[in-house]
Amino acid sequence: MSNRARRPGPPCGRVHRRAFLTDLGMGFGGLALGAMLRRDGVLQAAAPQAHSLPTGEPHFSPKAKNVIWIFLSGGYSQMETFDPKPALNKYAEKTYSETGYPNPLEDPLFKQRSRDVVGGDRTHSKILPMQVGWSRRGEAGIGVTDWWPHLGECVDDMTFVRSMYTTDNDHNAEFQMHNGRHKLDEQQPVLGSWISYGLGSLNENLPEFVFVGEYTDSRVEQNFDANYLGPKYAGVTLSLDPANPLPFGTRPEDVLAREQANQFAFVDRLNRLNAIDHPDDEPLRARIKSYELAYRMQMSVPNVIDLSQETAETHQLYGIETGKPTDSYGRRLLTARRLAEQGVRYTLVYLSGYGEWDSHRDLKKNHARSCERVDKPVAGLLKDLKRRGMLDETLVVFCTEFGRTPAVEIRGSSSPATGRDHHPHGFTVWLAGAGLKRGYVHGRTDELGFHAVEDAHYVTDLHATVMHLMGLEPHRLDVPGRKRLEIDYGTPIMDIIA
Repeated sequence: MSNRARRPGPPCGRVHRRAFLTDLGMGFGGLALGAMLRRDGVLQAAAPQAHSLPTGEPHFSPKAKNVIWIFLSGGYSQMETFDPKPALNKYAEKTYSETGYPNPLEDPLFKQRSRDVVGGDRTHSKILPMQVGWSRRGEAGIGVTDWWPHLGECVDDMTFVRSMYTTDNDHNAEFQMHNGRHKLDEQQPVLGSWISYGLGSLNENLPEFVFVGEYTDSRVEQNFDANYLGPKYAGVTLSLDPANPLPFGTRPEDVLAREQANQFAFVDRLNRLNAIDHPDDEPLRARIKSYELAYRMQMSVPNVIDLSQETAETHQLYGIETGKPTDSYGRRLLTARRLAEQGVRYTLVYLSGYGEWDSHRDLKKNHARSCERVDKPVAGLLKDLKRRGMLDETLVVFCTEFGRTPAVEIRGSSSPATGRDHHPHGFTVWLAGAGLKRGYVHGRTDELGFHAVEDAHYVTDLHATVMHLMGLEPHRLDVPGRKRLEIDYGTPIMDIIA
């Protein structure tokens, strides 16, 4: 009989069969059962796997050290942001067939790039004119709408990809933008988790993957879900309150530092003893890591998110001022810069609330308000990174889950039609920083902003580009038993790389 301390057993003194066989004779009962099953052909030894965890070293020389991924939830309009289409004004209120251009609804790409989940007729065809003016900005002369006066000053440091597409016409496209899979398919780890898994940490006192932002819809957690890579590689949510940056991550005032250290040491010993019996328990291993990291983070995290250490001029650059519409957005982005500065590999900034940019109605009012909130803070981030020399090693990605229809959305409503519907067929994202061409436009949508017709890219091409700049080859991160589709790896957009 084993001398180990008894584990809490099942109710009424019953013992589970597996526990009985494991403990009996120090596990020899289980060995005997395994031998009998193998002899009878019921059980075969697993084939050896030539697999080892990543070393934390890049596969080739990287151009970027870290990533700040800025996500705007809901689907901003490509035409009213970074891909202005004056033809919409020329053909306002006409149908696609009346414009003289090929009808995009009859193009085979229409069905190919829209995999319906919720149903409903989304073949709106009466063109809505642009809801804002636009002009060419910077030495590059890149068209940007008037809702982005501050970002318009930064276009010579930005790379625009105007030919993105996705396949989910519902808001599950948000999660597809992070994990590369349609909602109806088997889900995959998100990009931040792959980078954390492949490269590890640059600062042992901080997480490799951080989520900064607020949300009320729990589905947002899919954006930082490590899936089968295990919770060790999931994003860690940080609050912007220096007094309590992590749930249960602050030492109570009535507990001495030494007392807490002893508590952590005791819990760690119990966890490691349990890990001997359950070596494949991923949640347990993640829990051990989280305890260790949480203890170290108690000192480092409050310091990183303490924005009072920044100058008044920096606060003004990001639009941080109590009562201003830019305040909370600027705080999130300044925190992201400080995290990158301290070695966090991947920071996902959930800049807008869930679905904020989903302007089925009142697009002009809603987009104008949302642009005002984020324009100055995002421009402030780019300017701040540049003046600190960090733009040469930090990659900034700015995106949403899909675009919006060139046509006005009409669904039988008696009220005036003033918005645009979901549009996965062609939309714009932009990048800036490490390893990229600057003041550059890649790809093109048609004259009405409907289809990506030149250098079209599915979302995993964006993922592959980020990984390439980080020195990672996605195929070399495969996990045995987890088959990935070829589209999951994507293809780096080499044309935008300097």
